[in-house]
Amino acid sequence: MTDLPVLIQNEIIKMGRRRRFVVIVLILVVLASLFTYAQYRETQEQMQRTGTVDWRAELQQKIIDAQNRLASNRLPEKVQTHLKLRLQQQQYYLDHGINPRTPGAPTFVRVFMQEGISFAVPLFATVLAADIVSGEFADGTIKTLLTRPVERWKILASKYATVLLYASLLVVAIGVVCYTVSGIALGYSGWTEPVLTGFQSDGEQLKTDNVHPVPLWRYNLMAYGLGWFVAIVTGTITFTVSVLVRNTAVGIGFMMALTSSGMLLSPVVSSWDSAKYLVMLNFKLTDYLTGQAPPVPGMTLPFSLTVLGVWALACLIVAFAVFTQKDIV
Repeated sequence: MTDLPVLIQNEIIKMGRRRRFVVIVLILVVLASLFTYAQYRETQEQMQRTGTVDWRAELQQKIIDAQNRLASNRLPEKVQTHLKLRLQQQQYYLDHGINPRTPGAPTFVRVFMQEGISFAVPLFATVLAADIVSGEFADGTIKTLLTRPVERWKILASKYATVLLYASLLVVAIGVVCYTVSGIALGYSGWTEPVLTGFQSDGEQLKTDNVHPVPLWRYNLMAYGLGWFVAIVTGTITFTVSVLVRNTAVGIGFMMALTSSGMLLSPVVSSWDSAKYLVMLNFKLTDYLTGQAPPVPGMTLPFSLTVLGVWALACLIVAFAVFTQKDIV
């Protein structure tokens, strides 16, 4: 076991030389800048349209817009349900005098994770882990690596530990970059503003029995904790694909197809009960914090965490079984 830390250190150095993490941070800076500017423009447009930046007037206008959309019979049933739940939630915020989107960098950090947990986080984790093993085949270094007097499981364990480390750094980088960039335009205060959580949906009815306020800093910790779990699961699945597929491009393509299919299937699988066991339909864990309806009725946060955990464990077992037993040189 004494050589495992050295192997991990070597893998961290190799990952650092690829500079993919640096590229991802630069992409995050660009995305955060674009979204911050979009939010700034939205505020200016509201000021021109309503003559005020009062959040109550803005929220009331959103409720009226949602009611007008619901008056149309041409909306799909899934969209109607989503709108009705969101309308009830907005009315709850309005009735209790709590701004659901207090301007500031902490709110931006929260919204970025809520929107990015099902696509951006898995995508970046995929880019980091896609060639951790398959890249050794592409570079021809796998033979040198396996001729060392070190057990194969230790070599693979060091690579997996590196994936976990960089997946964790990814989530931290998302929070730090979003807070730093958005704060320039939106301000850095607001960590103690209240956010409501505990909403639950029962068909088209919003249940508020367990709703309670939490400080924004605590809510962000919960949201980024869930984002970290998704990054770890995605990194583990990508790690396994990298063991099974020796072509990095094929591995990235497979993971992108997997992630995209979750976004495409979510609106149309409400009547397909067994679809709730598909890994890509359980990525958006932050919906359980905000009270959004799950893709399939009956899904809960413990259920989604269990499904993702089982998928990750199964992939990890397959990866070690293949790498340690199969003739891969």
